[in-house]
Amino acid sequence: MRVLGIETSCDETGVALYDGEQGLLAHAVYSQVALHADYGGVVPELASRDHVRKLAPMVRQLLEQAGLSGSDIDGVAYTAGPGLAGALLVGAAFGRSLATAWGVPAIGVHHMEGHLLAPLFEAEHPDFPFVALLVSGGHTQLVRVEGIGRYHLLGESVDDAAGEAFDKTAKLLGLGYPGGPALAALAEQGDPDRFRFPRPMTDRPGLDFSFSGLKTFALTTWQQEGAGLDAAARECLRADIARAFEDAVVDTLLIKCRRALELAEVNDLVLAGGVSANRRLRAAMDAMTAARGARAWYPRPELCTDNGAMIAYAGWERLRAGQHEGPGFDIRPRWSMTELDAV
Repeated sequence: MRVLGIETSCDETGVALYDGEQGLLAHAVYSQVALHADYGGVVPELASRDHVRKLAPMVRQLLEQAGLSGSDIDGVAYTAGPGLAGALLVGAAFGRSLATAWGVPAIGVHHMEGHLLAPLFEAEHPDFPFVALLVSGGHTQLVRVEGIGRYHLLGESVDDAAGEAFDKTAKLLGLGYPGGPALAALAEQGDPDRFRFPRPMTDRPGLDFSFSGLKTFALTTWQQEGAGLDAAARECLRADIARAFEDAVVDTLLIKCRRALELAEVNDLVLAGGVSANRRLRAAMDAMTAARGARAWYPRPELCTDNGAMIAYAGWERLRAGQHEGPGFDIRPRWSMTELDAV
């Protein structure tokens, strides 16, 4: 079965072709970073309009790249949620229309399930069960994964997601958009010993997260320590705060993941979502899991952020199991993975 995947949940337009025998045939992602940079964040209406402009030519180019036509496609998968309602509607309407025109089944895919399953279509991948840390701009969740659609939520953020906290803290420090990568890059220059920020909610049992307070702590440190400094000293301070913030987030995620592995009694940890590309986070997780005789798994770097490949694969798994949509389509801007049907 050969499936076209379409991702339009936020500010990336992603398309991909996945074949059950040959694997990932082709994929392409268009980022709207330049479009939203002047606004310091994603403008939903602009995001939706840009998806409308980009989807048709991207799918056409994808098929040409793979040497295929619509008659070679056996199914269409599109992101149905969670995400921005307008952006989701664009991808859902386009995907459902293509499926109707080609006479093939279509299915709406859960965006976070796509992230969670992304490492599974590599040649070497973890077996069920495993623990997954889904860490992105909109979500920070720990999930015990017993199979596709068999998810048990262990913990999640009670306020800002980790990626959201990165972006907001970067903005407070006057860094550019997107803030998360800019802050991580600046942290490379920071002194790890100058500040120690709190590790939120690690002094109590449980697997929930809270990152909003770290953002406030960073702002307070910036305001108090930066008063009266010259430009060069302020730049050093900015880098040191970025390093302290990143270290605090990484340590917090590390502590919670160690607890989750112990609770779930498994030895495989999957990290997925945009923040899973963070170099320091990966190094810390690799060291922690190796010390336990366990292993950490990641998507390939270009598939950590939103992309069509993960949607194509998740859709392929469900379509081959006989699941598909009716003649209409639906979106769910808010959607828990625990509501998904098992495969």
